[in-house]
Amino acid sequence: MTGFTSPAHFLEVDDFDAVTLKAVLSAAQEWKTNPLAVPRCLEGKGAALLFEKPSTRTRVSTEMAIVTLGGHPVSLRGEEVGLGVRESARDIAKMLSGYCSLIGARVKDHRELEAMASVASVPVINLLSDRSHPCQAVADLLTLREHFGELDGRRIAFIGDGNNVVASLAYAAALSGLEIVVSSPSGYELDSDVVARAHNLGGTIELISDPYEAVAGADAIYTDVWTSMGQEDQSDIRRAAFAGYQINEALMATAGPKAVFLHCLPAHRGEEVAAEVIDGAQSLVWQQAENRMHATRAVIVQLLGESSEGI
Repeated sequence: MTGFTSPAHFLEVDDFDAVTLKAVLSAAQEWKTNPLAVPRCLEGKGAALLFEKPSTRTRVSTEMAIVTLGGHPVSLRGEEVGLGVRESARDIAKMLSGYCSLIGARVKDHRELEAMASVASVPVINLLSDRSHPCQAVADLLTLREHFGELDGRRIAFIGDGNNVVASLAYAAALSGLEIVVSSPSGYELDSDVVARAHNLGGTIELISDPYEAVAGADAIYTDVWTSMGQEDQSDIRRAAFAGYQINEALMATAGPKAVFLHCLPAHRGEEVAAEVIDGAQSLVWQQAENRMHATRAVIVQLLGESSEGI
């Protein structure tokens, strides 16, 4: 590790400043419409992708982002690696840095990502942790930007659990000029540290318990499952707590006919969202899911270009 210089990493959305995030979104949008312009910056190189948790969209979108950049994704399951048990996160990151030009990891504990980033000689990307989901948030912004154009001054209402998804969304909103309101039942609110961090980034963020009040005037309504991976033993308790927080036609009508619906997926129709909404005309869910690949690709190019001119 002689002469080691830490590369740029993407563990949370605000690892990019507002200018960089806007450039990433512009690149993602351009390359989506013009695939021939996508840089082949991973030509002949490998990218290690570690998944401690099951993954569908994240794995496929990240693998395809790497393939379209000319690289070779090497996906590893958590049981193959034994992160923190068979081998430490630091040792794994040092080893993978010798083979690959990029490390992506979906982990149970965000501190494992921080340990990897502290020693990796290649960029480390957060593909989801208990604390955040930054690539999802970039895809969310890309989807809203495609639909509305400029994001500044738009209002998004997140209805549901104050979890890792909305934490990253709050930082992304702050950096892009979006106003965000989060509505959750008592005991499931967005953490006060997240709210303070979003405010420190210059964001406008409100916590409103009444979902109908929260969606009034919103341009977009966003939700996530009530019970995330690893919380299955809480499903009955959570279902009771979140009763009344379903995104249904009545709630969408409160926001108005021009409001759009977002969901990071997987979705449970009949729980956090009604089928009529997620499958209806106001839903941008499938565009949002596709944008996971376009967003992650632009993030990768930005990280790989940090030592030179970037995007």
